Amino acid sequence: HQPMFILLSHLAFSDISLSSVTVPKMLMNMHTQQQSIPYVGCISQLYFFLVFDGLDNFLLAVMAYDRYMAICHPLHYTTIMREELCVLLVAGSWILSCGNGLLHTILLVQLSFCANNVITHFFCDLSVLLKLSCSDISLNELVLFAKGGVLYVLPLAIILGSYIRTGTIILKAPSTKRLLKAFSTCGSHLLVVSLFYGTLVGVYLLSSSWDSKDRIASVMYTVVTPMLNPVVYCMKT
Repeated sequence: HQPMFILLSHLAFSDISLSSVTVPKMLMNMHTQQQSIPYVGCISQLYFFLVFDGLDNFLLAVMAYDRYMAICHPLHYTTIMREELCVLLVAGSWILSCGNGLLHTILLVQLSFCANNVITHFFCDLSVLLKLSCSDISLNELVLFAKGGVLYVLPLAIILGSYIRTGTIILKAPSTKRLLKAFSTCGSHLLVVSLFYGTLVGVYLLSSSWDSKDRIASVMYTVVTPMLNPVVYCMKT
């Protein structure tokens, strides 16, 4: 019933779901050598991928806030991070993630795909699908950039802000005991954040085209990182 384990249960579910959206279809394509997906299946895959991808972002931000309160306000931690607040933060994460996926999916189904429908990827990624459309995608791109700032920049800013504040407080009176305690409290979360956002940057910011290098980075992002998260937290637990 501790706040961190409430958040971990939802993160674990989100990780399993994120991999389940893409990996089974990828393995079936590899086994049957029939690399195709129906339109409805592609749209469904896109929606659930956006939902669980966004949910990971928000949950990591909420967990960063939880770790900040545990280190910087230990005496008030139990009164601030109550179970009711955790449920409220998790519910808000789910609502925002589902709303984001629904918005992008509704905008995408309004587009026409009348040319080459070959997806140069192993799952239906939004940026790849937009490139295949022969309709005007200016609105889709505007929403993608605007909501990208909310879904990715804002949670990342919360995470960085919490760790900067935590580091500032610890360094005011540095000691080996305090550093070890802070690392024990935040080490697992910091490693997971580095894995998640590191591969995210590699896939969406540093890649110029969807070649084999970028698909490998996407496998890291959608398969390896969710697989490592339970390992990291189980070792800590």
